[in-house]
Amino acid sequence: MVIMVVDGQGGGIGKAIIEKLIPVVGSEHQVVAVGTNSIATSAMLKAGATNIATGENAVKYNAERADIIIGSLGIISANSMFGELSPQMANAISESEAMKVLIPLKRCGLYVVGVNTESLPKMIDEAVETVKDCISGLKHSHHKHYH
Repeated sequence: MVIMVVDGQGGGIGKAIIEKLIPVVGSEHQVVAVGTNSIATSAMLKAGATNIATGENAVKYNAERADIIIGSLGIISANSMFGELSPQMANAISESEAMKVLIPLKRCGLYVVGVNTESLPKMIDEAVETVKDCISGLKHSHHKHYH
């Protein structure tokens, strides 16, 4: 299974996700870290990602191949991350058939009501647990989509 982690800016959220995700998902699953810039990609590499890529084309290419995409809510919003996440990147992620696991941060002009305001580390833990559950569900359903 291919799990794509997307982040921009300094890559701190992607780094934290990868640090918690890699021990949970196991070596049979491929974790691909895709940064909107090289600093974000580098942070995710330092966190232990072995498959990395940077930029708009990397986001588009990997979104087509991912089974699960994980990142902040801004990864589906054009021009988020102070313009780093292009409309083409947001579109590629949104249109991907992958299951999206999104962390609802109160940034990028997006606010999701009805979501508990947990700390970022708790939200990352929950996102990683969701990916783990998705992997388990995908294994048992024998097809790509987890609904």
